[in-house]
Amino acid sequence: MSGGHGHGHSHGGAAAHAGGRHRWRLAVAFGLVGAFFLVELAAGLLSGSLALLSDAGHMAADVVTLGAALVATRVATRADTTGRRTFGSYRAEVFASGLAVLLMLGVSVYIAIEAVGRIGASPEIASGTMLVVGVIGLVVNLVALVMLRGGAGESLNVKGAYLEVVADTVGSVGVIVAALLVRATGSAWWDTAVALTIAVFVAVRAVGLGREVLAVLGQHAPTGIDPADLEQALAEVPGVTEVHDLHVWTLTSGMDVATAHLVTAPQDAGQQVLDQASRMLRERFHVAHATLQVETTDRSECRGADW
Repeated sequence: MSGGHGHGHSHGGAAAHAGGRHRWRLAVAFGLVGAFFLVELAAGLLSGSLALLSDAGHMAADVVTLGAALVATRVATRADTTGRRTFGSYRAEVFASGLAVLLMLGVSVYIAIEAVGRIGASPEIASGTMLVVGVIGLVVNLVALVMLRGGAGESLNVKGAYLEVVADTVGSVGVIVAALLVRATGSAWWDTAVALTIAVFVAVRAVGLGREVLAVLGQHAPTGIDPADLEQALAEVPGVTEVHDLHVWTLTSGMDVATAHLVTAPQDAGQQVLDQASRMLRERFHVAHATLQVETTDRSECRGADW
């Protein structure tokens, strides 16, 4: 077995550098959303509005997400001092996303239980407070959107935070609608209905995010990459006669990793095969880090792991 390896290293790369450049945007958005979350939570408890409480819960998840994005831009460039984190600490972002999923599901369950408890009751809802807080929330979210939009096209972390704030803006609109309907009709049912709508929206997003987290932790093939297509593309590299032991997975968002054994004829230049295969993986599949081992056809077997 010929021991050649091809590496495409860009763990930090342009994405991490872009995230560092736009870190101030994340910090400002984190401060705005975090401060308003406290205001909305207090207003929801004082006004008796489930819509405000449900949106506050959604904003709490956004605070975690924005905080994770901030941490990720710092962790991505931090050197490992233990010598044991061979892939660095990039999955800190994934674990933080998992925490956000649990928080979002908890909020959804709480709102659903509270809504069921209000069946047959007519709670007093301070629609004026709802309306004021909803409008302030909308303004805060719009400011955060403007702040994050400038970096969303360059950094995956900033893009993820931007999409979270977009969803929060929808929640603020829902609170405003609920407040206007409660004020116009005098019925607290509208507050409960909007709260349940927001809770379902949050739960659906939580399940979707949870599936992504589990896919990364389970080392599934990255979204948009078919391992069979990747194997076929490697087999088409000039000089490659066979591909086996192919593995491809996501380390964290925007960082896909692959390993494979490539079989070539003894006379073929191993380094040339490695260079062409690595370049193809970067340009066609956006796999920035690939470890490729070259074997020649005169070897009777590949002595690798038996699993």
